[in-house]
Amino acid sequence: MRFAQTLLAGSAGLSLFMMSALAQQEGPPAMPGQGPTAAELSAELHRLRQELVEQRELLRELREQLAARPAPMPGSPALSPPGAQDAAPLPDVEGWEAASADANGPAPRPLQSTVLAAMRGAGPAAPQSQPQPTLQPPGPQPGAPAPPVAPAPPAPGAAPAGPVAGRAAAREVRPPEVAPLFEAPGVLTARGATVLEPSFQFGYSSSNRVALVGYTIIPALLIGLIDVREVKRNTFTGALAARHGLTNRTEVELRVPYVYRSDSTVSRELFTGTAVERVFDTSGRALGDVELSLRHQLNAGGIDKPYYVAGVRVKTRTGRDPFEVVTDCTRRCVGENATGTGLPLDLPTGSGFYGVQPSVTWLFPSDPAIFFGSISYLHNIKRSNVSRRVLNGEIEPLGEVKPGAVIGFNFGIGLALNEKASLSLGYDHSSMGRTKQNGSNVPGSVRTQLGTLLMGFSYRLNDKRTVNVTVGAGLTRDTPDVSLSVRMPLNF
Repeated sequence: MRFAQTLLAGSAGLSLFMMSALAQQEGPPAMPGQGPTAAELSAELHRLRQELVEQRELLRELREQLAARPAPMPGSPALSPPGAQDAAPLPDVEGWEAASADANGPAPRPLQSTVLAAMRGAGPAAPQSQPQPTLQPPGPQPGAPAPPVAPAPPAPGAAPAGPVAGRAAAREVRPPEVAPLFEAPGVLTARGATVLEPSFQFGYSSSNRVALVGYTIIPALLIGLIDVREVKRNTFTGALAARHGLTNRTEVELRVPYVYRSDSTVSRELFTGTAVERVFDTSGRALGDVELSLRHQLNAGGIDKPYYVAGVRVKTRTGRDPFEVVTDCTRRCVGENATGTGLPLDLPTGSGFYGVQPSVTWLFPSDPAIFFGSISYLHNIKRSNVSRRVLNGEIEPLGEVKPGAVIGFNFGIGLALNEKASLSLGYDHSSMGRTKQNGSNVPGSVRTQLGTLLMGFSYRLNDKRTVNVTVGAGLTRDTPDVSLSVRMPLNF
């Protein structure tokens, strides 16, 4: 350590040893009448000793400066030149200093050229990852070992290629968190952690339908009846979801909803000549369809690299079945001899069918924004021996019913406003296929397109609580006019 400190003195230390040796050398015998006198030699010796004292003072100041510098961090390279541990031990400089202090001592023997090069700071350069003293010349000396190449710094956010000595192992990269817009969360739950998410959703939709029953003589004259029907629908859904992280890349979720619905229908009786409008009010409240989901992150992702999350959702039919409620019909609701409005007296709270929905979600961080989206396919499992309940306790058999599949996709962008708040904008689209009954398309059943424009806002209250608000506006006729959802994930 003392030798390493003395090396940093550089040329000052070299001058100290050379002048000390010169002061101790005995000059050749002077010829009579030639050469300097004894007085001149004494004055020269006194001058050299003064310079020696100044060099000592300079060396002492350099040592104090080195002692005041902070100690190197654990794992950082030493200040000694690379390969110094493998080289032969160098002589003790303190011994040469003591010999130089004694003017009458023996003259020191010459040092080797490699030792002098190391003492004056001309050895191989240290790695550039640490601050270096400006004593060494640019580049290594001939014959010196090649300087080690410092590794290039990793890209921001990129995972290291391998373990680094003296450094903790890097944690597994997880997708960034954004304000959620869709049903699936934007970030997976950490291993062993549990998240409870109470939520509330409100949806409102209205639709108008005009049915012409009759024939026209000319385009402006209609012979027959006009059926005008206006429906206003309100849906309130309260749900509790629980997510648990199986690993850092896999989570499982259970969602239990409770649904309340109310419909108001303004219409005229079909096949009657009255001009009086009839208001038909109905409602229903019960447990909805319980859902079970599993999600797994497929890759590590990173900066300018997308994350891919695969998921599968299983939908049960624990809610009130549409075929269990009583329909306002006497015998038949569709087809010939149909009577009544065909509307349910109690609204269902479930779909009545089991469903399986695989999906793939992607997130692409691109500072300062995060792009995200997903594609999904919902397969509804058909039911056999289905029957519908009508008035007077009668049963209308329907046979085999198979709802159409639903193809969905969505995309959006998330922006972080600050450390706690974020904003998201997105679009969600679903295409519903036609429903089949006994292998044939149900009359009046067509492919339906549902498009919704969404805007979400997220605010983190603390490390365990976050509030998410999402507002949606329907862009197609069959989509709810407006939807509002509020979520509050609680981390445990």
